[in-house]
Amino acid sequence: MPAPKRKTAPQEKAKTGAAKLARLGLRTDMDLALHLPLRYEDETQVQPIQAAGFMGGHAAQVEGVVTASDIQYRPRRQLVVTIADDSGPLVMRFLNFYGNQVKQLAVGVRVRARGEVRHGFFGAEMVHPTYKVVQEGDPLPDRLTPVYPSGEGLPQAYLRKAIAGALSRVDWRDTLSPALLAELRLQAFEPSVRLLHNPPPDVSEHALLDRSHPAWLRMKFDELLAQQLSLKRAQAARRSKGAAALPRIGELSESLMKALPFTLTGAQQRVLAEIRADLHESFPMQRLLQGDVGSGKTVVAALAAAQAIDSGFQAALMAPTEILAEQHFRKIAQWMEPLGVKVAWLTGSLKKKEKLEALARTESGEAQLVIGTHALIQEGVEFSKLGLVIVDEQHRFGVGQRLALRNKGLDAQTVPHQLMMSATPIPRTLAMTYYADLEVSVIDELPPGRTPIVTRIVDQNRRDEVIGRVHAAAQEGRQAYWVCPLIEESEALQLQTATDTHATLAAELSDLNVGLVHGRMKPAEKQIVMDAFSRGEVHVLVATTVIEVGVDVPNASLMVIEHAERFGLSQLHQLRGRVGRGSAASVCLLLYQSPLGPVAKQRLMTMRETTDGFEIARRDLEIRGPGEFLGARQSGQAMLRFADLETDQWLVEKARDVAQKLLHDDPATVEAHLARWLGGREEFLKV
Repeated sequence: MPAPKRKTAPQEKAKTGAAKLARLGLRTDMDLALHLPLRYEDETQVQPIQAAGFMGGHAAQVEGVVTASDIQYRPRRQLVVTIADDSGPLVMRFLNFYGNQVKQLAVGVRVRARGEVRHGFFGAEMVHPTYKVVQEGDPLPDRLTPVYPSGEGLPQAYLRKAIAGALSRVDWRDTLSPALLAELRLQAFEPSVRLLHNPPPDVSEHALLDRSHPAWLRMKFDELLAQQLSLKRAQAARRSKGAAALPRIGELSESLMKALPFTLTGAQQRVLAEIRADLHESFPMQRLLQGDVGSGKTVVAALAAAQAIDSGFQAALMAPTEILAEQHFRKIAQWMEPLGVKVAWLTGSLKKKEKLEALARTESGEAQLVIGTHALIQEGVEFSKLGLVIVDEQHRFGVGQRLALRNKGLDAQTVPHQLMMSATPIPRTLAMTYYADLEVSVIDELPPGRTPIVTRIVDQNRRDEVIGRVHAAAQEGRQAYWVCPLIEESEALQLQTATDTHATLAAELSDLNVGLVHGRMKPAEKQIVMDAFSRGEVHVLVATTVIEVGVDVPNASLMVIEHAERFGLSQLHQLRGRVGRGSAASVCLLLYQSPLGPVAKQRLMTMRETTDGFEIARRDLEIRGPGEFLGARQSGQAMLRFADLETDQWLVEKARDVAQKLLHDDPATVEAHLARWLGGREEFLKV
């Protein structure tokens, strides 16, 4: 048997290059064609060295002959090369270099170099310029040179060559008809892509960089259209699946409504009617329930669960933390158990015997409502007749986790109805773009009797005054939270820690009971402290962000957030929402360490100016961009590469309308457009 042929060096090199491109998601010619430049360099002209020397701090391109080339060892090892033209010399300094560069840049070689010109000890110099060896009279490029997003070990020259090859091979057929392009006033696809890869020097560089050029508008529109088509197809696929209709609003729903110690607000009644209508259908509900902190989402979820139970099915509620899950369990069980509903509690920290008992009750159907954490989606958790899944703080779960709970339905053909809740309001544009396959309900009013929260920004140096404020509040019978960002000392961040703060406050407020909860405590220990705080026995609760959501103590009216500059806007808003739940005037003090960076300053000013969750979410989106806002890595959303949701909202609306029309009239175009833009990545958008 002959020995297998050994791969040649060029084959090995090509394979390695392909693997590096694949790591950037560049697998096909069309992937490469749509890998558009980040910026451009103007290599269309050469300046005399002397003229470039007057451009200190700016990039310039020069050409000269090497007159000296030395490796120097002081102050550190570096390659110093001098080139000169008729107008004078320029030094090129390389702090990192290879042996072959020394040979390449030998005396007498002609070099074209581009970089930022600085004034060094020996006159004009460039540190680490890009350069190439040329012959006298070699022509200059007639186009701007693209600079592409790259990865480790992928030089620009390799990317440019790979992309140029792909541009000669791709199928340029336009997925949009000439009539549609004329109606939308968009450029054709091929000239747009070609211009962005190789713009002529007379194109406005500003229009290329701020992506307002017509070629960029075409790319943004196509990307948004692909996303809208994919989401709407996911919605249609969901509607084609079966779900058990849950039409009965029976004795339990009516008794629960009567037993509630308050009347639903108009907004709660409106969203409940929307959910009830969805549950009547025999295709699965996929509804996002948004409501600001304290707007009363839990009671709406409980009434939805009651409808599922009235209709003869089970409901499950999953929350991201044990504290929040337990808060839901206590509140909902308190409403429902007196009405004869069996509520099970399922979490990772349960003792084995209790866990087995909860699993058996869930599987047999004896437990009509099951509340818990991620434990609900583990193997071995079986439901008898799961009709409704409620996911709280849905953005805190990954796509796979949300799917796992939905897949605990009756069989492969039917899935449970799904209600997702979020106290992080999602700005309209974002909801329209990333949640186009969800119906969205919004609770946009707070229950009566809630007092507005006053927010103050306080320098860390005034800590003693803040401690005095906490003491005064406790003397008046009120309680306070004191939130710290870390549990153990981190030298890098030098943050005040929860354990240290607890010790300090316990010493300085010796006549008060100061409690402590943090993420490293056992759930049972945390619960003992939380219960004592709820009963009013603990006056001040020092905590990490474990109290961010779900904690409801109406008597707590003062919130101190230490190192507030370290928190994100939505986290600050969530934490502030732990107070203002009773009738007493509530205050939130944001302690910060100066000096403040511009982003931290923006966040704290926003907190001081508004308590409106939607306005905070809008500003948060402005500060962070959609990827970080949604938690791109864990949310599974395929982030937009080209479109910007702040500036391109008008394009989102056009793309949504065109998507609707194409899905109805032209399925072939839909397939071609999705294949071009999403390839195999459509799954990202489906949860």
